[in-house]
Amino acid sequence: MKILGLAAPFGNNASAALLIDGKIVTAAEEDRFTREKHAPGQCPANAVRFCLETAGIKPSEVDIVACLSQGQKTLVNNTLSECNFSIEKTKIERVEHPIAHIASSFYFSGFKEAAILLLDGCEENISIFLGSARGKEINRIKKITAPDSLGDFYAAATGYLGFKREDGGYEAMGMAPYGDPKKINFDHTDSYEKLLAKFGPKRTGDKLSEPYIHIAAAAQAKLEEITLRLIDSCLLDELKRHGTLCFAGSYALNISLNRKLLEHPYIKNIWVQPAANDAGASLGAAAYAAAKFNENIEPMEHVYLGPGFSDKEIEKAIKVSGFTFEKPPDICQRAAELLAQGKIVGWFQGRMEWGPRALGNRSILGNPSVKGTNDKINAIIKFREKWRPFCPSILEEYAQDILGSKHPSPFMTLSFNVTPQWKNRIPEAVHVDGTARPQVVSKNINPKFYSLIKDFHKKTGIPVVINTSLNRRGEPMVCAPKDALTLFKETGLENLAIGDFLVTKNN
Repeated sequence: MKILGLAAPFGNNASAALLIDGKIVTAAEEDRFTREKHAPGQCPANAVRFCLETAGIKPSEVDIVACLSQGQKTLVNNTLSECNFSIEKTKIERVEHPIAHIASSFYFSGFKEAAILLLDGCEENISIFLGSARGKEINRIKKITAPDSLGDFYAAATGYLGFKREDGGYEAMGMAPYGDPKKINFDHTDSYEKLLAKFGPKRTGDKLSEPYIHIAAAAQAKLEEITLRLIDSCLLDELKRHGTLCFAGSYALNISLNRKLLEHPYIKNIWVQPAANDAGASLGAAAYAAAKFNENIEPMEHVYLGPGFSDKEIEKAIKVSGFTFEKPPDICQRAAELLAQGKIVGWFQGRMEWGPRALGNRSILGNPSVKGTNDKINAIIKFREKWRPFCPSILEEYAQDILGSKHPSPFMTLSFNVTPQWKNRIPEAVHVDGTARPQVVSKNINPKFYSLIKDFHKKTGIPVVINTSLNRRGEPMVCAPKDALTLFKETGLENLAIGDFLVTKNN
């Protein structure tokens, strides 16, 4: 069965995903194509066309279009019309927004049963959902509705700290370790207006300062405290039986919260959909429809579901750009050599990632042992706050030694305390609180990225590279070769390994 999932919740994060016989074939966010972050007010027509063309199927061959149930009729009709579907003949399954989030986590986790936690804004009046899942069934234990929204509380704090609601949660989370939550009297019912009344004008600029760092810390602490309390009151019996948790919704990308969840005595395994934000709802809607029709859904092993480009297409784009380039005998070895020298390397390979994290195909890479690397990337390429942390990509055979944990971490959705013997060896990959949000890299899943890190390890003795998304602040990750070359031209990036080619700037 061919099932196409669509989503553009509240006019943002439009996306499409295609399942064929229970397997994810393609998935992409609309902003990859339109180059406007979060694709505000846009339907996912480009993403749909990409999904169908990549799979080699016609609109008439799609068995079901799965979409969200609230406020999506115009979106769906516009998208289907733009993509040459017959609206009258297309079978449409509508899925509640919270259920789509939950389905995007549980059905792709590979778990036979799990406790369920949804933590989001207030989608279809549901802010928090706690439940259980077995086989293809999802059961509710408790739901919490507006105005008791943890997501809205954290979003209010995010806005007060001067960040955008769509992305600011990540920035507020990154700021939190610099502050002391005990210095702020914070209640989870505090609105944006209450914060203004309590603490004065909202934060402006990029510097860390008081009381804002303490507000970030207090918001993070309150988020963790209440979430853990809810788990203890609603999910403890489930967790005592199997120890497995599927976490869904935008706040499932809060890796500091996820670390606290992993430290819970009854949580042994946790799985988070890599696109846990609203973009992932298209995949969840498709999965829920597949389960409804008794399809067996395959676990999600990787995120390389977006557009890819041949070396012929890449070379053509480079020649048009006019940049100096070469085709070294081994691009992995050449890139590893540059990284070992302390250089920063753009890394553009294969099909691009699904979700907000760069996982080795659209990445900016650096040497984690060279102090100042993060500051340089933030200053001349990303153009963002210098205190923002970077993530390590780690060879799987060294992950336990570095992270002190055997728990899988392929998608940068979890954080761990870096072990003492590694903190000083990879200082640029360790946040101020001693933690790291890693991608553990498997040879079977991404052999080219694995080879690069392996070559870097041979040259330096360090099985880790810094990895951040190949984009500038306020822009989506690059998708096509021309996007990467534009970024290369307009920033301080000096080396771009794109396909099997190395593009450099003349001095």
